[in-house]
Amino acid sequence: MKHARILFENAVHDAVEDGGRLRLADGRQVEADAVSWLPPLKPVPRPRTILALGLNYADHAKELEFKAPEEPLVFVKGESTLTGHRQLTYRPSEVQFMHYECELVIVVGKTAKKVKRDDAYDFIGGYTVANDYAIRDYLENWYRPNLRVKNRDTCTPIGPWLVDAKDVADPMALALSTTVNGKLTQSGNTKDMIFDAPFLIEYFSAFMTLQPGDLILTGTPDGVVDCRPGDVIVTEIAQIGALVNTIAAA
Repeated sequence: MKHARILFENAVHDAVEDGGRLRLADGRQVEADAVSWLPPLKPVPRPRTILALGLNYADHAKELEFKAPEEPLVFVKGESTLTGHRQLTYRPSEVQFMHYECELVIVVGKTAKKVKRDDAYDFIGGYTVANDYAIRDYLENWYRPNLRVKNRDTCTPIGPWLVDAKDVADPMALALSTTVNGKLTQSGNTKDMIFDAPFLIEYFSAFMTLQPGDLILTGTPDGVVDCRPGDVIVTEIAQIGALVNTIAAA
């Protein structure tokens, strides 16, 4: 099932996809363009942990002239970075290079501590799409991107759907693509991840407890390009959804 979280008639609703429309909990159906889309995540009674992978596709590491990592390169993001489907992401006026990153997001489904790889999928609740923008101007070190690179408000659109894990037969064989103003600029597949979903659940839960609702952004393949105000970016992952975002001038 595909779940969404929306603002409709001045109230926040949970909804599910139903024949191209959105069905609310009270049974009403509304059109997708009649709502304001929020990140498709239920609130959690604590700060949500958002873990993000850098250079998790060998072709992207090569694109940036780095050797593929031997251990996950991870940074932490704040929840204020998240925004929804069809929302705006703001590009600071002074920057020279800001690019999208189409990423599969793992949403933790239950408390995970010291999980073994063979059991990892039991702890995944679902998947969504993220577009984790990066501002190259502020980048000092790909291994430790500073806060202005990856932790700006609105810099991580997510959605439109949270897809139940049981409805995705093989999350490690999903096509990814990005278009800018309708032109295909990025194409890849989750099978090319260096560190796959089971590895990441085992790796993180070995030294920290993952809680329901925590997110793991799994990195992007090569093909990133600069995005300017007015550009419409669509990051799409097969079976998960097409996330639409527009760049605006800050």
